[in-house]
Amino acid sequence: MTTLKIHDIETAPEASQPLLENSQKAFGMIPGLHGVLASAPKVLEAYQTLHQLFVDSSFNNDELTVVWQTINVEHACHYCVPAHTGIAKMMKVDDAITEALRNETPLESSKLEALRTMTLTIVRNRGYVSQEDLDTFYAAGYTEAHVLEIILGLSQKTISNYVNHIANTPVDAGFKKFEWSKANVES
Repeated sequence: MTTLKIHDIETAPEASQPLLENSQKAFGMIPGLHGVLASAPKVLEAYQTLHQLFVDSSFNNDELTVVWQTINVEHACHYCVPAHTGIAKMMKVDDAITEALRNETPLESSKLEALRTMTLTIVRNRGYVSQEDLDTFYAAGYTEAHVLEIILGLSQKTISNYVNHIANTPVDAGFKKFEWSKANVES
């Protein structure tokens, strides 16, 4: 098992301190992931910037959750799945959406299922998608901009998921009740 240091404001490099202060203000705590990212101030800044850009994209809260959790589950992120379960609750996302994503079962909404399918196709095929994949996605009501916004969300989640795998970041206390693990994944 690997681990990386989890910083607080006092132990973080000077350039990370204001970023962690922003995390403290936004979340009422410093998420463990942010504490890990603080070792590399530019990575923490990039993560926070990508997060805000994705939140400000054209996706609504349900769609943001579908993209985030689809990637988190596919990458088997022990930290991000519980965190985004709690975040989805704060965002008033229907629990049925969250549970379907966590359990890898079909979503009731065909449009959201099309979003999950496209997100998985992009992740699993490393961006190689067919015109048929795109046409199916567009037929569900999405656009080219949405394809690009999925990639924006993937950029954010790749940072967090990979860092959490390497750091073995402990799940924050507020999200422990949403702990999750994916079957057949080596830790």
